[in-house]
Amino acid sequence: MLKTFDSQYSVYYQVLLDEEAAGGLDNNGIITLASILERETKTDEERPIVAGILLKRLDAGWPLQVDATVQYGLATSLCKGKIDCNWWPNLNSQDLEINSPYNSYKFAGLPPSPIANPGLSSINAVVYPETSDYWFYLHDASGNIHYAQSLDGHNANVRRYLGK
Repeated sequence: MLKTFDSQYSVYYQVLLDEEAAGGLDNNGIITLASILERETKTDEERPIVAGILLKRLDAGWPLQVDATVQYGLATSLCKGKIDCNWWPNLNSQDLEINSPYNSYKFAGLPPSPIANPGLSSINAVVYPETSDYWFYLHDASGNIHYAQSLDGHNANVRRYLGK
């Protein structure tokens, strides 16, 4: 899997990466952020928008506040040595307090490594993010994405689409 990934990545991106691409992230940062997009998004259309949101958060020094990184952090400790284990558990407020470098609610910046194997559309979204006024996003129970420009707007989306 790694050999295939390396060959695809080097062929596809050998001339695309420079200091201005992907908010100045190096290759490891691009792949780590793309792995987050792979888990956080559902469609190719939403990936560049969410990439722009996450890059904006990184640039502002915000924690990414991404559920998928916390799920990965939980699973790396709970699933160690287990074959049949839920790597992507539903989170509760207690889970958001775990002391893991993958807890992007607690720690700003990217986690120490990728959390999944990103596809080319996720990598492409990080290299070519879409600029928007959005700072927040969520998926409703049907998988539709909703964006917000402010925390108040995001909280309204949480109430409206998640009933919380």
